[in-house]
Amino acid sequence: MGTLHRPSPAVSFVGRHNSGKTTLLVKVIAELVSRGLDIGTVKHHGHCDFDIDYPGKDSFRHREAGSCDTVIVSPIRMARVTELQEEPSCDEVVASMPDHDLVIVEGYRQSGLPVIEVIRRANERDLAAAEEFCAVGSVRGAVPCAVVTDMDEVAASALERGMRAFGLDDVEGIADYLVDRFARPAVTVAIQAGGESRRMGQSKATIPFLGKPLLERIAMRVAPAADELIVTTNEPERLGFLEDLDLKCPLRLVTDHYAERGALRGMATAFEAANSPLVAIVACDMVFASAPLIVEEAHILHEGRYDAIVPANKFGYEPFHAVYRKDACLPAVHAAIERGMARARDFFDDVNLGILHRDELHRAVPEGGCFINVNTPDELARIERSIEEDGDR
Repeated sequence: MGTLHRPSPAVSFVGRHNSGKTTLLVKVIAELVSRGLDIGTVKHHGHCDFDIDYPGKDSFRHREAGSCDTVIVSPIRMARVTELQEEPSCDEVVASMPDHDLVIVEGYRQSGLPVIEVIRRANERDLAAAEEFCAVGSVRGAVPCAVVTDMDEVAASALERGMRAFGLDDVEGIADYLVDRFARPAVTVAIQAGGESRRMGQSKATIPFLGKPLLERIAMRVAPAADELIVTTNEPERLGFLEDLDLKCPLRLVTDHYAERGALRGMATAFEAANSPLVAIVACDMVFASAPLIVEEAHILHEGRYDAIVPANKFGYEPFHAVYRKDACLPAVHAAIERGMARARDFFDDVNLGILHRDELHRAVPEGGCFINVNTPDELARIERSIEEDGDR
């Protein structure tokens, strides 16, 4: 498996020249970085005379000689200057910047990104924008999700329309809003390992698969999507081999919290133990469990403001390769257990459920097969042979 990249969420700050956007953003970026966030930024420059290089520099001479793609590299920094035939879209620019907690864009009003409008009374150009916003709730056709302003009438108009309003100096409040609404939430991946399997004749977690415990394979496959990895189990003493794996994320073994077994109680244990706002649940017998699918599910959940993203196919839901929002799903799971429910899907009607359909699934995992699970020694042997003969997925 190659390097796994996570899409970066993005938000745009817009305003007129001298509205104070850059001054504000410098303070907001510093505040977010001080909180431990990884921030990327994009600055839109509307003029063709833009250049960051200088005559006389070696890199400038490369370009002057005809190089259309020049990269300058030092031990701590890299810059790339590319000559374009046409300007890329904002979506394309942000897509080229994965793995940030948030990308803050200055400009690109019509990009389709969520827009935060900056309006300052002392800037003469902002007065017409303020009047337009108060009249119709938008500026130049873009409806903001929030405004940053020192004009009481603009703030009042925003609040009347259900938007957020911040003062020009409310850096902490703006940062809180960006973290809560836009920044990529951390993901705990929870592998449901259980214990003894009657049909398998032993624990699925420790049964050998291609020369290693099956659980080791699953952990290595899903860890690239995890900020934290937990394994729910009733046999932690048999899973010490996990501590020797180079997973690149924290690992915890969590003993099942419920005496009674069942899918819903296993999910409750995972949600209760998770330290992240999003929890991906994966069964330990899904031999082709997919980190890219977890990343896609988490991205769709966050962008769509869902409580859960669950794949669905002709056989129904696949709740054991899905992503859930802990603060919404844990109370719903507890309520379902109190009603005597036991199936994983028995709380779905009580949350804002998003469905991952086949086209989205294929985009994330073109090779497919990520819901294949093994329940018997014969099934396990058959999949081992297929991997040995045709290669892994």
